[in-house]
Amino acid sequence: MAQASRSGQPRRFALRTISFFVTIGVCAAVNLETAVAGERAAATVRDKLWIFTAPAGGDNDALKQAHFPRLSRMTPAEGAFYLNVPNLLIVSFEGKPAAPFDQDAIPFRPLKQVVWCLNGPNGKILGPAERQPLFDFAARCPNLTGFLLDDFFNEIFPANNPNHVSLDQLRELRRQLVIGGKRRDLYVVVYPHQLNLPIKPYFDLCDKITYWTWNAKDLARLEQDFGRLEKLVPDRPKLLGCYFWDFGGLRPMPLELMQKQCRLGLQWLQAGRIDGIIFLANTVADLDLPAVEWTRKWIAEVGGQAIVVKRSCGSPSR
Repeated sequence: MAQASRSGQPRRFALRTISFFVTIGVCAAVNLETAVAGERAAATVRDKLWIFTAPAGGDNDALKQAHFPRLSRMTPAEGAFYLNVPNLLIVSFEGKPAAPFDQDAIPFRPLKQVVWCLNGPNGKILGPAERQPLFDFAARCPNLTGFLLDDFFNEIFPANNPNHVSLDQLRELRRQLVIGGKRRDLYVVVYPHQLNLPIKPYFDLCDKITYWTWNAKDLARLEQDFGRLEKLVPDRPKLLGCYFWDFGGLRPMPLELMQKQCRLGLQWLQAGRIDGIIFLANTVADLDLPAVEWTRKWIAEVGGQAIVVKRSCGSPSR
């Protein structure tokens, strides 16, 4: 009996040891689950960077108007490659890209996320029949994660505007965004001068808000104006849009203002105030502009920094 007892001690010790480590593992799992309840997995700054694009030459008229000595010929995919960013938004220009879109999207396959614009060539939001080919294409494009309403509030106000989109029409559009069993996000563009319009009900039907300052001179109020948006819509993820070209002033974006946008954008990313930064656009990124070249170096420097992505405070009405 004594021998049997001694031979059983290692077994009991091993069982107790296994039980101890199992308990530690369970506790660690519980702690991890608690931690991720308020946060998603860690990401890098680069994961949150986007380029806003159009087919090559999409802003050449603006360059001509400013008497710039060169025109652009950079494509959307080249723009993403040049900046080294993994996410891309694309708008149409002169009817391109056109259905069925598949060949146009081949260069986008290495990207993490692609968001496609729902505006037609004239800026008007595509109607139900017009947007169906795009939704059919989305079912074949796994990294197409959302759709964009570009310059939406320019188009729909006042209410008697022939391009007006009602809240019921926007709800119907949202219902169409479950494609192949997967919901795509709905993005919308807004400018500071539009924040006094009755747009809050429209924001409630969108998933993400992209915020842009058209006139570079108004970037002096960027912190205050963005704060107004946060107060108006506290429960929607927001992305900060940064122009490489001052379209309102018909000139390249001044370097000091580009640096200000990037500095604030990084701070807001780290603080969880924004969900991304968007740079516009490929259509001026091959002109050797100081704002573009500085931004490329800045992305290389900060892109690998870790950030903790906060969970969204709320989700839109379905």
